[in-house]
Amino acid sequence: MANEGSLKSKIYAAVFESIIKGEYQPNDVLSEKGLVEKFNVSKSPVREALIELCNEGVLRSIPRYGYEVIRLTDRDVQNIQRFRLVLECGCLTQYWEMITPKHIEHLEQMLEEDYRGSLEHDALIHWAKNSKFHLALISCFNNEYIYRSLKASLTTLSRAYAQFYWDKWHKTEFVSFAGGHKQFLEHLKNNDKEAAVLCLQKDISGFDDLDSK
Repeated sequence: MANEGSLKSKIYAAVFESIIKGEYQPNDVLSEKGLVEKFNVSKSPVREALIELCNEGVLRSIPRYGYEVIRLTDRDVQNIQRFRLVLECGCLTQYWEMITPKHIEHLEQMLEEDYRGSLEHDALIHWAKNSKFHLALISCFNNEYIYRSLKASLTTLSRAYAQFYWDKWHKTEFVSFAGGHKQFLEHLKNNDKEAAVLCLQKDISGFDDLDSK
């Protein structure tokens, strides 16, 4: 029998994935009892998973009623994007000298492996690869607090993808971040700080372009 920590993680992942895939819509209410029955587990891991989702701003606890899926607004997304621009571009500017040839090699290898022979037309997968790249870049600066802050922002933006652009996720045309990442790495290799920062700004802002696709 799986321990409750493992069950909690699985329930958390399953509920979050259901929100991302649109199975649970904004303002839908989840009940603890319903999830206990769905996963055939005790109340404890379900409650712990729901509390964590509340702490991350995914759900809102409504006493004696359930857990509501929080609706993201355009302002929420804009604020996160502004935060990312300040955080990521600021770190790149301030800690530029911390990026080593080994870091660049690792980023290039990761990018090649992620997109080698990639034939899928699933924007969700490509968003996950994009997030992975940005987290790998920010990890070069060896600051766990900055890393966790960016990870939380990217997680919230994945919900925004689902909420605002779900119909576009099933089309063959989507925003692929690979080209921008390759260009960014070229600027790193050329030690062109100004061009790299501008390229990163454009890459981060690419999320907003989805609305016009």
